[in-house]
Amino acid sequence: MTTATTDKDSIVRDLATQWTSMDELLSSLPDDAWSTPSALPSWTVQDIVSHVIGTESMLAGEQAPEPDIDVTSLPHVRNDIAAFNEHWVIALRELTPERMLGRFRDIVSRRIEALRAMSQEDFDAPSWTPAGQATYGRFMRIRLFDCWLHEQDIRDAVGKPGNQDGPCAEGALEEIVGALGYLVGKRAGAPDGSRLTIELTGPVSRTLHVAVDGRASVVPELSGPATSTLRLSSDLFTRLAGGRVPPENHLTDVDIQGDAELGAQVVRNLRLTI
Repeated sequence: MTTATTDKDSIVRDLATQWTSMDELLSSLPDDAWSTPSALPSWTVQDIVSHVIGTESMLAGEQAPEPDIDVTSLPHVRNDIAAFNEHWVIALRELTPERMLGRFRDIVSRRIEALRAMSQEDFDAPSWTPAGQATYGRFMRIRLFDCWLHEQDIRDAVGKPGNQDGPCAEGALEEIVGALGYLVGKRAGAPDGSRLTIELTGPVSRTLHVAVDGRASVVPELSGPATSTLRLSSDLFTRLAGGRVPPENHLTDVDIQGDAELGAQVVRNLRLTI
């Protein structure tokens, strides 16, 4: 269980900034753009917004509508969380873009008001999260990651890049960094004694190190030369972690130095989302 404290004021500030960015993006879209398919299976831009509305509505204490179909029969619904998401997607699919934007603005304004009224102790309290039992603050960190990534999904679908750096992008990146030891050690199977450096070239620039010493963990610096070094953009890094792009299609977009086989195996196993 994660017990590290998440500073309440900073995460609430970043969530407010993130939702404002999404509002500005959605407000700029013509009605027909809302039906644009996204990289997420079977979801349009509107469906992504429905998902964000649904999760925040759940956190506000609202029940998910019961759909007329068994969502577990849908090929892209593989777990309980996906089934919950689909309930909201189906329920809001017939709303006009104008009404969707109104629903989005209503729920995020209520959520920000509720979050600002909470104390640091409330944020430190135990809570269920999509990543397992942790704290409410940890859940809100995941919400920042999820909302930022979904904004990028929308921007990719409609061809309007933006919000690729700054505090929200950096906060989303931290969620991936927190899982990097697991992704490198367990998923990619990096052998004991190996050392990995990941250099993110921008828009968010960061140098990350992972050392495998019994188990893999993110470290401030390596004790020796990196076994493998990966250089790639933070955009590609977050899309690989979000499962938005097939790794095999982007191996040539990653500059791998040192152990090429290990580097490629890490690229193939960076997916964090379920």
